[in-house]
Formats: sequence, C-alpha cells, structure tokens
Amino acid sequence: MKQVHFITELFDKYDGRSLQAYLDAGGFTALKKLFDISSEAVLAEIDASGLQGRGGAAYPTGKKLRQARAEKAARKFVVCNADEGEPGTFKDRELLKCNIYQVIEGMVIAGICTQSQEGIIYVREEYTNMHDEIRAAIAECYKHNYLGKGIMGSPYNFDLKLFSGAGSYVCGEGFAMCESMEGKSGRPRSKPPYVKQEGFLRLPTLVINTETLSAIVSIIKHGADSFRRYGTEKSPGTKLISISGKVNRPGVYEIPFGLTIREIINDLAGGIRNGKKGHFVQIGGASGGILPERLWDTPYTYEDLAKAGLSVGSGAIVVADEDNSLLDYLKVVQDFFRHESCGKCTPCREGNRQLRFIFDRIINGTATAADYDNLEIVLDVMGKASLCGSGKTEVVPFRTAQRYFPELFMTKECFVAKKAVV
Repeated sequence: MKQVHFITELFDKYDGRSLQAYLDAGGFTALKKLFDISSEAVLAEIDASGLQGRGGAAYPTGKKLRQARAEKAARKFVVCNADEGEPGTFKDRELLKCNIYQVIEGMVIAGICTQSQEGIIYVREEYTNMHDEIRAAIAECYKHNYLGKGIMGSPYNFDLKLFSGAGSYVCGEGFAMCESMEGKSGRPRSKPPYVKQEGFLRLPTLVINTETLSAIVSIIKHGADSFRRYGTEKSPGTKLISISGKVNRPGVYEIPFGLTIREIINDLAGGIRNGKKGHFVQIGGASGGILPERLWDTPYTYEDLAKAGLSVGSGAIVVADEDNSLLDYLKVVQDFFRHESCGKCTPCREGNRQLRFIFDRIINGTATAADYDNLEIVLDVMGKASLCGSGKTEVVPFRTAQRYFPELFMTKECFVAKKAVV
C-alpha cells in the first residue's frame, strides 16, 4: 500500500468548486455528525485518532483544540494557515484547489469545538489565482446556510472570510500572521502570551493548518479507527507529501506513515530522473534536515526521522541527484532565509548575513579555520536565541549536513590530515 486516499478521497471524483457536487459526495456529513454527538465527542474522536498538526510543529490536534476552547472571551478566531511559503511545499495548494469545501467544513467544526464564531483563511499572496474561487466557495456556503447564523438550523454561528498574505515567508508563523492581518509588518511577537491567548486583535486565536482541518473532517466522517488503520502506533494515519526535485513524477501524494524514503522516491515519484544516482534529500521544507542516499531506507515516521535528526515538518521532500552539490544547495537555502528574515531579532537577521559570507568562502575554497569556528557559533546562537521558530529551525539543514557530510565542513588542511591518518 503505497499511496492511499483518506483525506484526499474526493480528489478528482467531483468538481472541487461545486458545493452541490461536494454534498452529493457526502460533504458536510462530518458537521452533521457533530450536531448529533456533541463537540466533546468530536474532540474525543480527534484525541483517539492521534492526529498531530500537519503544518510542521506536530502538536497533538485534540490538545490544541481543547486549549483553544479553554480560552474564555466574547470574541475568538480560528485561522486556517494556508500561507505555505516554504520552497518545495505545495500540498495545501492541492487541498484548496481540489476540495475547498472540505477545508471550510473543517473550519466550521473547529469553530464550534473551540466556541469561536469567526474564521479567516489566510492564503499566501502567490496563490492569487485561487483567491476568487475560495471567495466564491465561501459565498456559496453562506447562501446555503453552511456559514453564517444558525448553521443548518443549529444554534451555532460561524462567519468566514479570506485574507491574502503579503508574500512574506515569516507570516506563516502565528504571531506574524496575526500582525499581517492587522495591517502591520508581518513580524513575530515575544511569548508569552501565546497566539491562543492574544492573537489576532489581541483576542484568543487558533491558528491551524489546512491539511489538519481536512484531516479532522475525514476522521469525524469515517472514525478514528479508520484513520489509525494506516501508519504506525506512534505515527498513526496518513500524510500529504510534496515531492519535487530530480524525480520522474513530482507532485502531491497521500501516504501512510511507515513507507521508507526510498519507497516514496522510487515507487511513488518514479525514481531519479535520467537513471542518475541519488545524492541526498531535504525533508520537511527549507528548514528541514538533509538525509544522504545511504539512509533512504529510513521509515517516514515522526519517530524514525527524529532518530535521524530530522522531522516530518511541512511534508516536503526535495530530491537531489549525483550532479547536485550539497554546498551549492545549502547556499540557495541560506539565500532564501536571508531574504525572508523579517529582521526583528538580531540572531536571525545578523546570523543569516554572516552565514552568507562564510558559505561564500567555503564554496570558493578560501574558508579558514576561523570561518568554521564562526559557523558553529552563528548556528548555535541562531538556534537558541532567535525570536521565532523560523530563525530557530533555519539551522537544521546545516546541522544535519554537518552530521552526514562532515568532510564538507572542515578546512582543506584538516581534511588532508584526516585522509592521511585513515
């Protein structure tokens, strides 16, 4: 069982833009089930499923919803994080394009379960071509009483709108997203308080990923046991992955946890292009770890990737072949982070600047022992002292590259001396 269709069961089976087609295919049955069994029973089902947040943090979804529910305020928000700004990550795009109504249904369910009456779908600016279709879907749901007051004749109200991001990667971070929606520069805030306590407009805000919302609908519709039929004990269920790079069939696939990286590349993505040998993959997005070809038999699970120093992250897998230089690849990754740093905190802003200088010298072969020492210092400070998760996780690709390709991170003199000893 390589590719499965649990969350994506309706992909290509109906016109993803038609509300009636969604209803004919069983749409909004999960919401109806909520009315029958109560929001507490729905939360219990999500707990039982073992679903973890699919945006990268892997936080238990049931726990997150309960924490949001515990916040008491007259006005609370649910925000769908569809910013998806990391290179190599495009699985949420497919959910928005192929089944926007399932995302909306997930928003309503999350709103009712957390006692929130307002929702916002925060979509990255680069997905402009989908904005009108999302707004049209929202309008259709209002027209047929799946949004607004007294949803489906129930006592629940939920209003929803779309917000277009400004093209900044860091706006995928919860507080930066809230600042962006308030018309300010998208920059993180210091914690505490947390987004769930004082997010958008300084009100309790649940920021939740697009895939997580879609998964909630499928879990409530089919039951936690159906979800747990896939995956492993510690990594239950399925995951949408975005695979790109030097493969024959790049794209979005829904897989059960437990497949190996090699199975994903060879059996789903059609193997390496042009019969080349694999070199490395980056897993989890631009801030994800680097895994060499010799370890591609590692299972794609939270626990197995953690042992290797990596994480599932956003679900991105970028494949490099024997012609790709790892140092050149890391330079591109570092250029991305340097460009996208919001500049608010010194460790990330200046750390990225120094990394650029050091990497230029490493690639040019002019790096000194001091450069390699400074690389360690910069990565350490960024990982520990950056204000938000962006700066903290930017060090991951470099740390994992050091772990698996140590020969690239030593002076020529040290490398020659090591070879002589060996």
